[in-house]
Amino acid sequence: MRAHRSFNRIWKERDSAEPDLLGKILDRDNLNRAYKRVKANKGAPGVDGMTIEAALPWLKEHNQKLTERIRRGKYTPTPVRRVEIPKPDGGKRKLGIPTVIDRIIQQAMLQQLMPIYEPLFSDDSFGYRPGRGAKDAIYRIKEYIEQGYIRAVVLDLSRYFDTLNHTILLNLLRKQVKDERVIQMVKRYLKGGVMENGVETETEEGSPQGGNLSPLLANVYLNEFDWEFHRRGVPCIRYADDSAPRRRVQVA
Repeated sequence: MRAHRSFNRIWKERDSAEPDLLGKILDRDNLNRAYKRVKANKGAPGVDGMTIEAALPWLKEHNQKLTERIRRGKYTPTPVRRVEIPKPDGGKRKLGIPTVIDRIIQQAMLQQLMPIYEPLFSDDSFGYRPGRGAKDAIYRIKEYIEQGYIRAVVLDLSRYFDTLNHTILLNLLRKQVKDERVIQMVKRYLKGGVMENGVETETEEGSPQGGNLSPLLANVYLNEFDWEFHRRGVPCIRYADDSAPRRRVQVA
């Protein structure tokens, strides 16, 4: 079986995250990088209609007040805009499009949270991770087949992003993030609500697909799931909310 790092060992090594993580998130250089990344990604406006082109002059005028509100825990994210896109199976996938300002803030958070969590993730997790993709997952499956793992169970978690338990997720984050202000920021984004056809709906569960933080949060939520398979000696290749635990078959 492929050699895997010890989850418990890595967990202990990373057990003291930056106590002033919010300060690093709101650092001017980090925010500038976040703005450039959101601009490069383009994307549609949120419920306020602000485009990425309009965001720069707005930030130049309001940046100091915005960051101060975030530091004081007074910032409230705007509800995401509900958008439905077609799925290959004929169904529809619901996306939640944050405002440009909220995308920039989430991206700034992501840039500081990713280095904390990336070393903790399983080597067999491939979705929403830098330098990894679906082709890499296929190659890993091929490696396991060559080692004799020829039986697999394919899992697809139904409505995964829509049903994430907020309490469980926030408690998982607290194991690494020691700055409670950041935890509360994540919570406000999770609870930020959805606007659809002019009607705002509260969000008691889930993390909207379309937010910059959602892919990382999804991986954090399933990370212990991944490592539990490794503890049991069962390879589990996961791409986002799809996984394939494999079993070796003895050939006489």
